[in-house]
Amino acid sequence: MTVQAKDELVPHPVKDQLPGVDYCINSNPSWAEAVILGFQHYLVMLGTSVIIPTIIVPQMGGGNVEKAQVIQTLLFVAGVNTLLHSWFGTRLPVVIGGSFRFIIPAVFIALSNRYNAYLDPRERFEQSMRSMQGALMIASVIPVLLGFLGVWRIVTRFLSPLSKAPLVLLVGIGLYEQGFPLLGECVEIGLPELVLLILLSQFIPHVWKLKLPIFERFAVLLSVGIVWAFAAFLTVAGAYKNRPLQTQFSCRVDRSGLVSGASWIRFPYPFQWGIPNVDAGQVFMMMAAVFTSLVESTGGFIAAARYGSATFCPASVLSRGAGWLGLSTLINGLWGTPSGSTVSVENIGLLALTRVGSRRVIQISAVFMLFFSVLGKFGAILASIPLPIIGALYCVLFALMSAAGFDLLQFCNLNSYRTKFILGFSIYMGLSVPQYFKGYVITTGLGPVQSGSATFDQIMQVIFTSPATVAGVIAYFLDLTLARSHPLTRKDSGRHWWAKFKDYGRDPRSEEFYSLPYGLSKYFPSV
Repeated sequence: MTVQAKDELVPHPVKDQLPGVDYCINSNPSWAEAVILGFQHYLVMLGTSVIIPTIIVPQMGGGNVEKAQVIQTLLFVAGVNTLLHSWFGTRLPVVIGGSFRFIIPAVFIALSNRYNAYLDPRERFEQSMRSMQGALMIASVIPVLLGFLGVWRIVTRFLSPLSKAPLVLLVGIGLYEQGFPLLGECVEIGLPELVLLILLSQFIPHVWKLKLPIFERFAVLLSVGIVWAFAAFLTVAGAYKNRPLQTQFSCRVDRSGLVSGASWIRFPYPFQWGIPNVDAGQVFMMMAAVFTSLVESTGGFIAAARYGSATFCPASVLSRGAGWLGLSTLINGLWGTPSGSTVSVENIGLLALTRVGSRRVIQISAVFMLFFSVLGKFGAILASIPLPIIGALYCVLFALMSAAGFDLLQFCNLNSYRTKFILGFSIYMGLSVPQYFKGYVITTGLGPVQSGSATFDQIMQVIFTSPATVAGVIAYFLDLTLARSHPLTRKDSGRHWWAKFKDYGRDPRSEEFYSLPYGLSKYFPSV
């Protein structure tokens, strides 16, 4: 019998829940393993928590002390928001952290002429932070209303696997600038981290069989520990002594300034920078960032459900998550951070890498966030990991996040030209439009939209530099309007699969994964 005769010449079966996951949302590894996995999730989310303040705080007039304080605050609110979301939000295993989408409005606020009157750098920092707080707190009303009034439920009910795929795909791929370009700032430590991570997580487990899946589960911790030690050796050996300052900042383990700037013990608290200020233009810019963050987080929820081996997230649960995401942004504003909240993309990728989608693991990681946000010096040591190492992690984790988008295509008809057009056009425009907006700023110093209102121009810049937002909106619109009445459109888009999940009560498994704890579902039912 030939090899071809032995093979089953049929497509792979479609799976409502992703197979091969070792621990789903409601199943838990041992406490010891869960604690280590939780620490690994904490380590992964540190990158964004460090990069955002590193970009924004110097523009506000802050130094190493202010940067360390903002990082501590970001970690603290991330821990609080992650716990709240795991209990009362979508209940998916997601980390709620800072978002790169808030960098544009935050930098615009920090560079406003009104703060040039403050000659003291600390005073300038506090005044600009108060403006960001006020803008965030008011802008948080958008997802709160959309979520808790059920508007987002109505919007997401019309999603199909076809329109979800570009959204989820671009949530990960859209962050390509944070991957290899960040790694390339110090190739001698970034590239070994990337190679070692792939070897430990993908190749060695197939060659070296162990009773416990150590390499699959803890590849991030092992690889980061080894390469961080290597970077410390290069630093002590003087490998960067005569190199340019930027190279030293990227490669050395003692140049972040976080350890010297952090306090031993510091409790972040509401209004720690003073009473927030409110400016209408700044509020509208933050609203644009909050909207793009909500769109991207919706893609993150969809991917997290898949990697947690849950069923499709019902529309009412996505709406509930949107509301709690707004409350998380409100908490960020109260405590004083330059960024609102979003689903951490890298942590979703880590769910896929470890094949552990346990909610308990994420809750343990939130405890680590709270612990190290208070014990500043200890947290600063971990936060001083060179960013090229973080960039190497992003190359793998963002890629795995994107793969969840491809996963949704199994429910679509890929032999349909309608499907091919919607997929190809939305993904291409999701990459091309943001590149145009970013390139225009680089070449001219201004955005392509020049209406005469700086606020409106920045709003357009925020929205159209989000690849996931551009691709998601285009795919959503085309899927609802293109050949809508054709008899095959419903099956081609995968709506026949999505139909039994879009309403909470249609599939009994929804109760297993998404019901609220402590009997709260009785008082706050999902529909």
